Amino acid sequence: MTETILILGGTREAAELAARLVIARPDARLVTSLAGRTKEPSPLSGEVRIGGFGGAEGLAQWLTENHVSLFIDATHPFAKTISDNAVEAAGISGVPLYRLARPSWSREDGDRWIEVESLEAARDAIPPRARVFLALGSQHIAAFEDRDDAHFVVRMIDQPERKPDLRHHTLVLGRPGDNAAVETILFLSHAITHIVCRNSGGKAGYAKIEAARRMGLPVIMIERPVSSRDGYATIDDLIAALP
Repeated sequence: MTETILILGGTREAAELAARLVIARPDARLVTSLAGRTKEPSPLSGEVRIGGFGGAEGLAQWLTENHVSLFIDATHPFAKTISDNAVEAAGISGVPLYRLARPSWSREDGDRWIEVESLEAARDAIPPRARVFLALGSQHIAAFEDRDDAHFVVRMIDQPERKPDLRHHTLVLGRPGDNAAVETILFLSHAITHIVCRNSGGKAGYAKIEAARRMGLPVIMIERPVSSRDGYATIDDLIAALP
């Protein structure tokens, strides 16, 4: 029977992992599952599945019905619900689960981080009359709706179906900049005074951290859940651990 591998994806690391596994295991059926929040995701190696599974039990059923032999969680470090469902589904189905857990960002000389544990704490740490770059997914913006004494700049990949319920805000469409210079231009053009982001780790979103350091901007940094810190730190480590 053909080997089936399921990757819970949505990150740059998940895409790289899929590309490498397609080469390393050419006879396997490789499926990457995406939540479907991005209308036009970047191309991926192997098959792509869009949408949820219906909780842990639905995921376990999919694993069983598709004879999955390897199950890899390579989701965003803050995707706690799907990661918790993955652990439960693996227990129900008996399919071995591997997690790719990219390391958190570490504070460097020049960083002005205000470290907090939640979205609510981040909201409360914003001073009045600040101009804030919210580097968060659209599903996390609601926590800031009652801060009508600040102006928010929100970046989204796709045009939202409804505008954010923020009294004072500017919507910027596009993907994160690839380098600090691009992010610096964005911050200067909107007179940004503060940045709110999650400690996601990885290379994809680090340009804004580097730009903030160079500009001396405070970064209100939301620490990741403890449960998301366990797993293989690199793709090489994970691949080496696979049977």
